[in-house]
Amino acid sequence: MKSAIKLFLVFLVILVTHACKEKKNSTEDHQSQTPQEVTAKDILGNPEFTAISYGGYRAISRDVQPTLEELKEDMRLLSAMGIKIVRTYNVQLQQASNLLKAIREMKEEDSSFEMYVMLGAWIDCKNAWTDKEPDHLVESEQNEAEIGRAVALANAYPDIVKIVAVGNEAMVKWATSYYVQPSVILKWVNHLQALKKEGKLPKNLWITSSDDFASWGGGDPEYHTKDLEELIKAVDYISMHTYAYHNTHYNPAFWGVPEDEEKLVDIAKIEGAMLRAKSFAMSQYEAVTKHMKSLGVDKPVHIGETGWATVSNGQYGPKGSKATDEFKEALYHKHMREWTNKAGISCFYFEAFNEKWKDAHNKQGSENHFGLFTLEGQAKYALWDLVDQGVFDGLTRNGNPITKTYNGNLEALMTDVLVPPLKREQTVAQ
Repeated sequence: MKSAIKLFLVFLVILVTHACKEKKNSTEDHQSQTPQEVTAKDILGNPEFTAISYGGYRAISRDVQPTLEELKEDMRLLSAMGIKIVRTYNVQLQQASNLLKAIREMKEEDSSFEMYVMLGAWIDCKNAWTDKEPDHLVESEQNEAEIGRAVALANAYPDIVKIVAVGNEAMVKWATSYYVQPSVILKWVNHLQALKKEGKLPKNLWITSSDDFASWGGGDPEYHTKDLEELIKAVDYISMHTYAYHNTHYNPAFWGVPEDEEKLVDIAKIEGAMLRAKSFAMSQYEAVTKHMKSLGVDKPVHIGETGWATVSNGQYGPKGSKATDEFKEALYHKHMREWTNKAGISCFYFEAFNEKWKDAHNKQGSENHFGLFTLEGQAKYALWDLVDQGVFDGLTRNGNPITKTYNGNLEALMTDVLVPPLKREQTVAQ
């Protein structure tokens, strides 16, 4: 009898063990079939998730918002060239909310479509953009509503919105129309972090502010304040801007052709200058990282903006630093993508498409011409290879098929390319 009981118990153990294994295998199979949530941590710094800054405005005023179909048209183009993260700048207008709606509809239409958003919330000081004197010590009463709108969109589209950026170049003092004190940005970053802890925002949503390298402590010591130190500790990562392009005028020491390169052929002088432009951007990135680590902080630093304009009738054009053309933009884009991909840095390249509202009274102003595409949808030189590869076949912008600028004639393009000035002949901008 005892032997029979013992035999029964052994059989029972085997049966239970087998059942547990079956359940475990079934659970593992189910988990492997269930798509895991993609988080900011997964996509930032991952070269498989190429990033870009995006506005999509096509008219001379933002009073005319991009339509849902226009936004989808642009997302198809960006997706075709491998972009998977787009950065927006404010939620005061309909562009950002409509973009999120467009992306969701595209995902519903095609389950393989993948696009994520770094959602910007615009932050101002009191009296910004009015006929009154900006008060940089007091924030705009509109900021609270802007943050509220960003929270609502992040909760409505958790599968798409992976980052919220509080402010855009909102702390740098050359933004004289609207800049605020770091305490304002810190206040709203802490507010969003608290909402995450309370379960009122997705727990994996990353919070940052996107600002000039100097604002993050990489330049003038006047920015090295206690509030900035606390902000660096409060954000999930640092989003810094670097513009070698603008510094060809304001800080041109790196730009001019040095004496030992004066005898090179023109194309070599240009290529040398663009390598120095990349090094300039790298040095600003390193300065921000160094300052962050000096505070005992070690977290990711990514590039929220960098770019190169292709037209300028001002400080960066033929009568200025001679920095502006499609050939130089292509070199800068290539150098920045190669460096940041290798280094595990996300680079929100500025920007996807030309936008003519930015300098509405000056058609040839550089701010209108930072796009990799023209307003009409022509691919600039940086993207000519993709046109040749057929990446944009069947896609359009404003109903136009995607073709090359200059009708694809490199010789014609090069007639607009100017050699940077000799270093010994440069003058420092005032």
